[in-house]
Amino acid sequence: MTISENHVVSFHYTLTDQSGNTIDSSADGDPLTYLHGAGNIIPGLEKELAGKSVGDKFVVNVAAAEGYGEVIEQMIQQVPKEAFQGAPELQVGMQFEAGTQDGGRVPVTITAIEGDTVTVDGNHPLAGKDLTFDVSIEDIRDASEEELAHGHVHGPGGHHH
Repeated sequence: MTISENHVVSFHYTLTDQSGNTIDSSADGDPLTYLHGAGNIIPGLEKELAGKSVGDKFVVNVAAAEGYGEVIEQMIQQVPKEAFQGAPELQVGMQFEAGTQDGGRVPVTITAIEGDTVTVDGNHPLAGKDLTFDVSIEDIRDASEEELAHGHVHGPGGHHH
């Protein structure tokens, strides 16, 4: 069986940045399991997994645009420190949820603190970065009707209702 639309795929991976630094890995745990074609993983990786089989091992280079996207400058804002009243002592790297103009919520990360001004970034931490995945395909199976209806994997390695 090869990976195609509506298959549940389990794979181990090691994710590195352009400098070869490991960002994440499933090596010491369970493989990542996803529903192929449902947009559950970044597009560039999903595209490269199509057609692969159990036992395949390969390296995938994913450009930022096909990964977590390019950095959107409008998502980086400077806000007054007083907007964080009630929060613990602010530090670079802290994450908060900010309200959007349409009433939604977006996670933001503090990237700088200068005097009474705090810079927050609503981009994904890996936005703007080219990524490399070292992948090993562990399992492929047909998705259940319930998984297809819900758009994600159920059971081990997936979502539990």
